[in-house]
This record gives sequence, C-alpha cells and structure tokens, in this order.
Amino acid sequence: QVQLVESGGGLVQAGGSLRLSCAASRGTTSTYVMGWFRQAPGKERDFVAAISRGSATYYADSVKGRFTISRDNTLNILYLQMNSLKPEDTAVYYCAASVLPGVVTTPTLYNYWGQGTQVTVSS
Repeated sequence: QVQLVESGGGLVQAGGSLRLSCAASRGTTSTYVMGWFRQAPGKERDFVAAISRGSATYYADSVKGRFTISRDNTLNILYLQMNSLKPEDTAVYYCAASVLPGVVTTPTLYNYWGQGTQVTVSS
C-alpha cells in the first residue's frame, strides 16, 4: 500500500518561495516515477513536475526555471522547491506516484495520490 502525505503549503506573497514535501511509504520514491500536479478552483488537474527513477526531471513550461523537483530516497520524501511564486501558482498541490516505466504527465496515468496541500500566492 503506497501512502503519500503532502505538507509545506501556505500563504506567500508574489515573488516568495515555498518548499513542498511529500512523505511516502518506504521504497516509494526510488521505485516509482514521482510527480507533482496542481489544481486551481474550477480547473483541471495540471502537471507541474516529475522525476524518473533515473532522476531525470521534467517541468511544465509555466514553472520551468522557477520550480525544482527532487527526492531523498533514504527518507522517502519528494520535494518541490517553488521560487518566484506568482498569483497564478495558487492551487492545491498534489504529489503522485506512477508504476509506468517512463515519466508521464497525464494525471490518469498515476496510480497513487496524496491528499493535497493548499498554496496561495497573494499579489
């Protein structure tokens, strides 16, 4: 049973930074493709970033250069460092794990999800 628990969300001013964490069941971060998604009110869940088993990283164009995904396989934690935050980054952020062999950006191809953490960026 894979369990994912996000933390680190909050309220921040535009231009500020936050680091999200996703605590995973033992072995999860090294076994699965891990991703971050976000969902704003009334909108679909969108891909933000992903990291492959081989540590290759992938980003949505909207966050490239501002967000960094990383993981600590010893602690089984996935991170999302978010810098230069903008009001349009406001959303609930979810971490997810996929059993597929390669990185995927489609939410439906992820098998396990956390409960989400709210990020609000004020202007």
